[in-house]
Amino acid sequence: MHDTVWFEIQGVPAVSIASSEFEDAAATQASMLGMDSAMRVFVPHPIQDATDQEMQAKADACVEAVIGALTA
Repeated sequence: MHDTVWFEIQGVPAVSIASSEFEDAAATQASMLGMDSAMRVFVPHPIQDATDQEMQAKADACVEAVIGALTA
């Protein structure tokens, strides 16, 4: 969230991508950084044990949401 907020302050569209496990933490950080509207997209948890093929599927599944967040 810190990087996303920093880029947004600089006028560069940004979106955080994280595991769904961190939705609450991301919302809290965005609020604490003064930017509740900071864009974020979540992929299904877990990430750590995912195979390359599973990670590719997670990336493919969220690409439209990322593009939407960047162009909103």
